[in-house]
Amino acid sequence: MTLEGHAGAVVLLHGLGRTRRSMEPIARAARRRGYLAFNHGYPSRRMGVDALAAEIRGALWPALAALPGPVHFVTHSLGGLLVRAALAAEPLPTLGRVVMLCPPNGGSEVADRLHGGRFYRWLTGPAGQELGTDPAGAAARLGPPAFEVGVIAGSRSVEPHLSRFIPGPNDGKVSVERARLEGMRDFLVVERSHPFVMRAPEVVDAVFRFLEQGEF
Repeated sequence: MTLEGHAGAVVLLHGLGRTRRSMEPIARAARRRGYLAFNHGYPSRRMGVDALAAEIRGALWPALAALPGPVHFVTHSLGGLLVRAALAAEPLPTLGRVVMLCPPNGGSEVADRLHGGRFYRWLTGPAGQELGTDPAGAAARLGPPAFEVGVIAGSRSVEPHLSRFIPGPNDGKVSVERARLEGMRDFLVVERSHPFVMRAPEVVDAVFRFLEQGEF
């Protein structure tokens, strides 16, 4: 792979229970802007957070490390925790900036409420059991980022049955407050829901503003 003739590379990581198709709107926008786009799919329901982060490193890091950079990341939901874990374990010298969409950086009260339930275990797999707000959760194990990151949080829910478990404005899965990350460079709240935030034109525009300018 080479970045010759390109603006850089954008790696996309989808959320829990989703596929690479969910990130295709941003991948298409990246290609239109002259980036190489790597829309990576991973088995989000089959492993825990650390194992998934290791899978992503093994699949992507050798090729990405060979690029001259910059190599940016755009993540949705669980993907934000995975890129934090992957980069903490093995930094990329070619790393550019990271944008996280609706990440559970402080965990999710929905995971607290549903943890251990048979249907929730089936639906979310091992990673879903690690998304709570308690100190044993994956979010609490990860420290502040050593890279430039912008966070976009959603404040609209299409899942009121889940939003009742979440205090304050939320996207149906993650509260605006728990999307925040210590050390983040910028933060944006949009009136969009968790499942569909990546499709919103204003979100796509904001993603590339941050990747190119370092602010939303």
